[in-house]
Amino acid sequence: MDKIAIVILNWNGCGLLRSFLPGVIRCSASEGAVVYVADNASTDGSVEMLRAEFPEVRVLPLPENYGFAEGYNRALRQVEATYLVLLNSDVEVTGHWLSPLVAYMDAHPEVAACQPKIRSWHERDKFEYAGAAGGFIDRYGYPFCRGRMMGEVEEDKGQYDTVCPVFWATGAALFIRAEDYWSAGGLDDRFFAHMEEIDLCWRLRARGRELVCIPQSVVYHVGGGTLKKESPRKTFLNFRNNLLMLYKNLPSAELVPVMRTRCLLDHVAALTFLLRGQWANAKAVWQARRAYRLLRPCFVEDRIHNLLATCRPQIPERASWSVLWKFYAEGKKRFSQTAFCTDR
Repeated sequence: MDKIAIVILNWNGCGLLRSFLPGVIRCSASEGAVVYVADNASTDGSVEMLRAEFPEVRVLPLPENYGFAEGYNRALRQVEATYLVLLNSDVEVTGHWLSPLVAYMDAHPEVAACQPKIRSWHERDKFEYAGAAGGFIDRYGYPFCRGRMMGEVEEDKGQYDTVCPVFWATGAALFIRAEDYWSAGGLDDRFFAHMEEIDLCWRLRARGRELVCIPQSVVYHVGGGTLKKESPRKTFLNFRNNLLMLYKNLPSAELVPVMRTRCLLDHVAALTFLLRGQWANAKAVWQARRAYRLLRPCFVEDRIHNLLATCRPQIPERASWSVLWKFYAEGKKRFSQTAFCTDR
């Protein structure tokens, strides 16, 4: 069994692989990591290119595009390693990026997963939206990060350079114990893409396992490589999957009040899209809510199982307040203004 398996899930990302895979191979060699690329039935010649130009990489071709969640589950079942690294194809790693992650995980068996500090590839002095220096979530399911509140991304000035417990670690560069990944059930295949890593991390935290960000490791993420931020498809998946995640994991006492408030907030979001002239995104929100209502009966058993497995119903890294209120009403645009982080 290998100690570390880096698994990159690819779908029609031939150009991204050519750009970023050489750095992953070069900068991960010192830790003896084995690099895999799982291909979601690309039609751009990705598999042929990998076999011709990167013979040292182990290619895992999948028969169709299963999306992020099921694609990773199918790929990881073919991998035997102590630690799994789920790495996006548009991530630029840095020298010895794995060393701090491995050292910390080896020394802290109570930690199930971690992430590096993630900076923007486009604006290299800033954090990257999807992960930054570790993820949190508010009472109503809205994610935010050390370094990113709503759409406001901070410049990295070393203000979040301490190892910190987090609610979720980004799927763009998720370092996780294989045992924990599978004991919690892996990524939820039904999500297809978006919110699946937060759902997995919620299950892990509820079961008493810990997650951290280790900012001594730094990577740069392009972001939006498959679906752009303004994509109605992305809006649909984010809203639908967020509601499903809440239903699966919320403590019983919170389920009804939280979901009632979310219904109101989702309609405000749809109205905001309409006022901006983004008709397709407004429609995507309503479609997401309808899809959630139709799918909810399929998740009843998951909710029961998660609640039975929970030993920590109140998770410290889940805020008791609304990030929307903090940001828009109180004007708190930076994570440090929330006085929320409990650094180690």
